[in-house]
This record gives sequence, C-alpha cells and structure tokens, in this order.
Amino acid sequence: MARPATKAEFSLRNPGLLRLWRMVCNPSPGRQGHALRMAAGCTATVLVGEIWQVPDLAVPALVTMAIWQKDRVTNALAGVAVNILIILLLAFVYLWIRLTLDNPMALTAAIAGLSFCFFFLGSASKLKPIAYMLGFCVVYGLIAIDQVPVGELITRAILYVDLFIAVPGVVMLVIGLLICPSPRTIAMQGIAARLRMSATLLSGIDDVAHERATDLLREGTGGLIKSLKMARLEKMWSPEELARLEQAANASEGLLSLALTDHLPEETRNRELPLSLIDALNASAVLFEKGICPESTARPALNDEQSEYRAMANILEMLTVPAPEATGKKAEKQAPKSGFFAADAFTNPDHTRFAVKGTASVMLSYFIFSILNWPGIHTCIITCFIVAQPTMGEMISKLTLRIVGALIGGAVGIAAIIFVIPHFNDITAFLCLVFVVSLLAAWIKTGDERIAYAGFQIGIAFYLTDLKGYGPTTDMVTARDRILGIMLGNFVTYAMFTSFWASSAFNGIDARLKTIVQRLGKQRDAVTASGQLACAASVQEAVSLAERQSEYAFAEPDHMRADMNHLEQLDGLFHEAETISAALLDPAARQHAETRLAHLESIIS
Repeated sequence: MARPATKAEFSLRNPGLLRLWRMVCNPSPGRQGHALRMAAGCTATVLVGEIWQVPDLAVPALVTMAIWQKDRVTNALAGVAVNILIILLLAFVYLWIRLTLDNPMALTAAIAGLSFCFFFLGSASKLKPIAYMLGFCVVYGLIAIDQVPVGELITRAILYVDLFIAVPGVVMLVIGLLICPSPRTIAMQGIAARLRMSATLLSGIDDVAHERATDLLREGTGGLIKSLKMARLEKMWSPEELARLEQAANASEGLLSLALTDHLPEETRNRELPLSLIDALNASAVLFEKGICPESTARPALNDEQSEYRAMANILEMLTVPAPEATGKKAEKQAPKSGFFAADAFTNPDHTRFAVKGTASVMLSYFIFSILNWPGIHTCIITCFIVAQPTMGEMISKLTLRIVGALIGGAVGIAAIIFVIPHFNDITAFLCLVFVVSLLAAWIKTGDERIAYAGFQIGIAFYLTDLKGYGPTTDMVTARDRILGIMLGNFVTYAMFTSFWASSAFNGIDARLKTIVQRLGKQRDAVTASGQLACAASVQEAVSLAERQSEYAFAEPDHMRADMNHLEQLDGLFHEAETISAALLDPAARQHAETRLAHLESIIS
C-alpha cells in the first residue's frame, strides 16, 4: 500500500518528456470512446457543412470539438441550448449590422464592445465554458461581413452566424443521441476504473500505476455525480439505483484513496497481499463494467495479519448501500443556487482587467490584419478568444501547448494538402482524412489537462488550414496565412496578458489551501460513513485544483514567486491534506488524523 511520495510529487509538478508521453498514451476510463465520438461529431459537422455549403467550415468544426460532451443527455441539452441561443444571436448581430453598416468607426467600436462583454462573461459568469466561442463567432461574423459586397451584407451576416453555431448544435442533438452512451454508463465506467485501479495498487505498485492512480484520484467524483444527475433526466433509472450509484462513486474514490495513500506507520504495514480483497474489488469492477449495480456486496474475509486493510473492506461492504435518507426524493438539502454572475463579478477588478486585456488583444490583432490588408491571417482574432488565460502561470504553461499543437496541426494540414488531398476523387476520402486527424486531436484533448490544450490546438490548426470556403483547399497560401495568423494571435495575447496587470497564480494558492482544510473539517465532522466518503471525494477535487495552481505558480518568472520557500511548504501541505483525508476513512488511524488536522488548521489560522 505504500507509495513513492517524494519522487511522484515532483514528477507530477514538473513532468518530463517520458511522463508527458505516458499522458498521451494513458487509456483512462472512457477516453477511447469519447475521442472516437468527438471525431465522428466533427466529421459529421464537416459533412453537413459541405452539403449546406457553410462558409468558413473550419469554424463550425472547431466549435463542435470545443463543446462536444461525453454522454447523450448533456450533448442533447448543449445542442438544444446553442440552437435556442442562435435565435438571440441572430437578432443581436442583425442589430449591430444595422448600427455599423458602412460605418468603419462604428464597426470598430462594436467589435471592441462585444469583445469586452464576452471576455467579461467568460471570467465572471456561468457562461465561461462557451462565452469565448460565442464571442469569436459573433465578432468574427461582423469582421467577415466587412469583406463581402454591400448588397449581400445582411443576408450573409445572418447566414454566417446562424450556420457557425446551428450546424454544431444540430449535430450534437442528432448524432449525439445516436452514438453517445447514457450518462449512467459513463458513471459506471468511472466507478469500475477506480475499483480496478485499487486492486492494481494492492497487487503491487510501480511508477506508471502510481501516476495513473493519482490522476484518477484527483478527478474526484464531481464528474460522476454530474453524470448521475444527467441520468435522472432520462427517466429510465429508478431513484434508488441512482442513489446506490452515487454511493458507489464516493466509495470507489475512498477505496482508491486508501489504496494509494500511505497513512499508516511503517511498523504496522503487512506485506502479505490481501487476495480476498483484491478479488472482491475486481469482481465488483466486472459488474459495473457490465452495467450492473449490485444492491449489496459481500465483505471480503481478512485474517488478523491483514488488519490494515479492514477500512477498505468496510467501505467495500457498503459500496452500494447509501444512507437511508439518500434514497428519498428530497434527500439532499441543496445549497442555495448561485446566480448567473460570480459573487465578486462587479467588485473584483480582476474580471474587468481580464476583459480589457482580452479586448486589447482582439483589437490589436484586428488592426494588424486590417492595416496590412492581409485577410488570410484573420485566424489571429479567433486565436485571441481561444487562448486567453487569467494568470501568467497559465499563459506560460499553455503557451508551449498552443505552439506545439498549432505546429503539429499545421504540419499535418500542409502535408495533407501536398501529398493526400490532390489524390482525392470524392468527398468520402476527404471525410476519412478529417476523421483521422480529428481523432488524433480528440484523443489528446480528452487526456490529462496538462496536454488537453494541445489537442484542441491541433484540431484548430488543421481545420483552419485545410477547410476553406465550402470544402477542402489545396491552396498553400491559405495554409501559410492561417498558421501565421494563429501564431500572431498567440503572440499578441501572450504579450498583452503578461505585460499589463500580470496576475500571478501564486496569489490564489492560500485560498485553495483554506478550502482544502474546510473540506477536511467537514469530513471529520460528518456523522455518517456515506457523508465521510462524499466529503473525502470533495477534498481530492480541492487538492487537485490547488496542485494545478501550484504548478502554474512554479512556471512563472522568479520575480513573481520570490517566496519560493513558502510555495514549497504549500506543496507539502497539499500532500499532508491528502494523507489526512485517507486516514480519516480508517477508524484505526482516525485519532492520529484528527490531531494532524488540528495542527493543519492552526497553521492556516
């Protein structure tokens, strides 16, 4: 059960090339299916765009990749939402066209104002996941209008904005319902993966298993619980079964935490493998992989020499046995729902500063390509909306991913133009090319967060390079210009966000630690075993966010993280919180864990 703590912590914080390659190859639960379905959705969008002759087909394709979801319910809801939203956007764009028609100054002001609004919404509202996509669709639509004949202006504008978002929405609604699994299936795959990994760790640990187990543990159960909430909307599963699955999600997270974390004294650790526990974990995993949620699970038999595994045996026994009140329709007392805007949306200047920097990046890119009269590099404006990040650490960390992804996607696109597309005789061959490259991009995008951004950039660069007008292009000038536009957008956004009001990721780490300690306190005070497991899962999610912010802080220049010793100490406290959370799940170690938690609370008070 022991884990190589020190070595692993530093490898996770400063991943080398081998670690990054393992992230690329990691067959995490559901990743293959999710990537295949995302690639199919992007390919379907291209096909529909070819049939409907959608201009700048690259935009709907990358919108599809950006908002594609794992399960059919979430995909359908997203598809319906964007199709409803398109009606409002059409009216919105039409209004701005009327105001800016034949008036360059008004058009410039509109672009600046709209950019500011969408960047602000992306920073300070619940619209964050799609605000930037809506922003570049609307702003780019207005800019594209300026390039077409006046007589076609209104019609072309409406068509652009309509098809840019309507096509991905229709594809997600129709294709998503046909090929995506139920959210219940997604949740069961996640539970089975945690049970399998727990058994693997008990059988013997190596560096690869430790890395994958840590990544899986840090995901917490937020995604699984969200999938179960979506499953309730299907009205196909009983509330009792969904309650058992929610309990199984939290219990599997607790089992993985105990299997991974070394929280017992060295002298009490027994090296004898708990074969009965390993078999029970694998047997339960098989059931969930088959889509079966058992009403109960047998407690594995452990001898006196395996006492350190009793906590895991206890959790496995209650794997699908929720607290009695959890099966009621009004079991959970929901916390007050937050509003559309963040609590500090209009008081925290960081939101306004973020919007100002984003707007400045868009306007500078717009002026460059307008002054140069070089329409081919219009991708710099799209890039500004996609790559903006709130802190310098995130900008620096993701800059490499952006450049590498853009270079890979652009290289693939140019190679396809030179060696592949000239030999195509029909659309089928071209769609196969789109699917293969989309699959590469989607596979990386659905991987670890440390590499996912590169996958999206691969897709963006390929679509913008090989999709022009109503279909494929063999024009090398187009590929050159669009790649240059991507690089220009990257450079302008990076320069703007790191030169003015540079925000450090270090500033928010203390708050992350306080959140972790608060959740540990809730875990300690929970009166039921189910409540303890749910709180333990929330602790892991908080630790994950804190560790990621610490990684961003370490990526910043020395002058922005002068208090290096404090940063190192915080990293150690994150690991301490992880071990305390696991120890609180073990009655034999609980008293010692409470003492360590009290000490941790005294440190941050």
